[in-house]
Amino acid sequence: MEVKELVNDGLTIRLSFHFVKDDYADSRKKILNKFRRNAEIRGFRKGMAPMALIERIHGGQALVEAINELISNSLNNYIEEHRLTVIGEPLPVEDAEDKNNFDGGEEFDFTFDIALAPQFEMNLSADDHIPYYNVTLTDAEKEEYKKNIYKQYARLENCDEVKDGDFVVADMVQGDRKVEASYIAMNVLDDEAKALFLGKKAGDELDVDVVRTFPNEADRAAMLRVKKEELAGLEPVWHLTVKEVKNYVDAVPGKELYDMLFGPDKVHDEAEFDAALTEKMTEEFRQESDYRFMLDAREYLMNKADIKVSEDFLKRWLYQVNEGKFSKEDIDKDFPAFIKDFKWQTVEGRIMSDHKLEVTKEDLNAEARKLARYQFAMYGLNNVPEEHLNGYAANILADDKQGRRIAEKAQENVVLAFVRKTVTIDNKEISSADLRKMNE
Repeated sequence: MEVKELVNDGLTIRLSFHFVKDDYADSRKKILNKFRRNAEIRGFRKGMAPMALIERIHGGQALVEAINELISNSLNNYIEEHRLTVIGEPLPVEDAEDKNNFDGGEEFDFTFDIALAPQFEMNLSADDHIPYYNVTLTDAEKEEYKKNIYKQYARLENCDEVKDGDFVVADMVQGDRKVEASYIAMNVLDDEAKALFLGKKAGDELDVDVVRTFPNEADRAAMLRVKKEELAGLEPVWHLTVKEVKNYVDAVPGKELYDMLFGPDKVHDEAEFDAALTEKMTEEFRQESDYRFMLDAREYLMNKADIKVSEDFLKRWLYQVNEGKFSKEDIDKDFPAFIKDFKWQTVEGRIMSDHKLEVTKEDLNAEARKLARYQFAMYGLNNVPEEHLNGYAANILADDKQGRRIAEKAQENVVLAFVRKTVTIDNKEISSADLRKMNE
């Protein structure tokens, strides 16, 4: 066997392998003997067929298997002997194998590219500067935030007559069919449909063509409490009786709202409410500031590392490892995002390794609880009991896909916390509008 290093540019190594019969003969013979032991051929007892027959049936397959084994061992030995850290897996050079003759040939040539993992230094100190943007809140923003809270926690109350934006609670009758207390929202109706209801009061009656008034089949089925496929069997006109008219009334300062937002007996008057809202705003913007810091820190660290990799190799590797799931055009299109993520993971891994950082169980639980709290808040549940929060977080971690994302985020948090302690943070004041614009 002859191995030649054709190219070594620091990013990839191109190797050529020349194999002769003596290199693979023993391996091929062992493979043929294995075929013979397992062969069940008519006229011969199992394992007793003549080797000449086995050679004729399986000789080509045995040769390919022996050569593949020789290639794999040769590549692994070269990588180990030269103590190489590689990216992905070695790739055959396109069209190079076409020169080999597996039907009667005895000598074979193969050429492979090996991508080398990037070599770089990542020394951090107070000489490194990364900005951190602190939001300055204005009185107008605080007042607007309070108004939005009042609207967010508004509740439905009865009113005299239907206006734009109200809800109608109605009983609907068609022959023997009756649907009681169906909710109809004015803000989902077009102007013509809305005109049927505006000004109506509790007790008013009208006939409604539900197909024309509620063209969305999913909404109509939900309103009539039937399955979508059952709609076609219904007559369109229903007799409707208005039972109630409701509209949203903004929440007002008081114990009920205070307890709903911040927990029982945490806030007692409007002054404390204003202070708690300011802290809530500050925390929300702190998350946006942290997000901005994450982006800036990643960019700074990747620029400092100045990682060099063979992008051509990575594109080829992505194409082959995905086994045709993506076209080369797809890979070219998504490659900028991939290479950026690849470089960050490389930097992140180096910092974790160099400074012996670890992701603890507590880190994972904290990140899972954060996600759980966010998901509950999306449904207006801001004071979920701890046992429910912990149970939901445990379910998140138990899910393979979500658990993997939590682990990746927790590791990033550990690295960024180390970076914040090590480098110089340049604190800068910024308006909420400017920070949001930066984060878009």
